[in-house]
Amino acid sequence: MAPAEQIDALYAELNTSLAEELLTQVSALSPAQFERLVVEVLVAMGYGGSVRDAGQALGRSGDNGIDGLIKQDPLGLDRIYLQAKRWQNTVHSPEIRTFSGSLTYHKAAKGVFITTSTFSEGARATAGQIGNIILLDGHALSRLMIEYGVGVLTRETYQIRRVDLEYFEEL
Repeated sequence: MAPAEQIDALYAELNTSLAEELLTQVSALSPAQFERLVVEVLVAMGYGGSVRDAGQALGRSGDNGIDGLIKQDPLGLDRIYLQAKRWQNTVHSPEIRTFSGSLTYHKAAKGVFITTSTFSEGARATAGQIGNIILLDGHALSRLMIEYGVGVLTRETYQIRRVDLEYFEEL
């Protein structure tokens, strides 16, 4: 295996290990902390743009099934509603239908359902049929946290260089 391939393989292995460690940490958060985290991840991804108060965790008694929201524009006219479930068990279709009802109640056009666990095939099919709900399981959440720098630190940065053959051809 070439050195660059070895580095790529090791990098992938490190990220897999980091994602598992992150998911363990995220699973230990309180429900309120988890709701704040998912809002932070979506804002870090660029949702909410330059809106000052782009994201807000809402989870509380009487929240009508909405744990957070992201404002898409400065006036807050276009919003993404969030459902955050810090669960060990698989999320099934009834939870997706309940969230869809919450979106309808709030006259919301878009929703993201985020869990630390996984989604059943039925839940995925239901979200696909409804059409305005995106599902993020624990593995996807931890990968997004790594990609957008939420809850992680960069220890080292390496630059991999190679010979620029075009440079030598132009000499």
